[in-house]
Amino acid sequence: MKNLQHSTTLPAQKLISSIELFNHWQGHRRVTRRVIDSFPEDQLFGYSIGGMRPFADMVKEIMGMSATGVRGIATNNWIPMKELDYHSGTSNASSKAELLAAWDNVSDMIFTDWQRITEQRLQETVLAFGQYEGESYGIIFYFIDNEIHHRAQGTVYLRSLGIEPPAFWNRG
Repeated sequence: MKNLQHSTTLPAQKLISSIELFNHWQGHRRVTRRVIDSFPEDQLFGYSIGGMRPFADMVKEIMGMSATGVRGIATNNWIPMKELDYHSGTSNASSKAELLAAWDNVSDMIFTDWQRITEQRLQETVLAFGQYEGESYGIIFYFIDNEIHHRAQGTVYLRSLGIEPPAFWNRG
């Protein structure tokens, strides 16, 4: 795919507000939560296909990356929270109920930290996790893309188990 290039620089124009971006992401988080909840307890932490990780491990990665990432954008502190280390996917959750409770806790953390992110901060270049440079909004798009990617893997797992996954388009 080619990049659009102009002979002159276009002025920056806002396409979406911080609140709209947050609400869009939260719609995806609601769908992902329903995917987690659709798993049978005995398959969530151990079932895999083709060498992929169990879905619970993917969810733990999503939680750690999202919570640490939003906090990093808000405060410039990119140190992973011990209980939500996105590198290792560790989390104290060992049951579906605990994983859903952790998911809800991360949602609360994201909400709290998001309120400290200004519109200007979304346009600023950051070094996420000490290694990924980009505008804050682009880093957030990555968090969303990563979640969608892993949710799709979970959806494949559910289908392979004979379970109809939640509709991806129903973000309510």
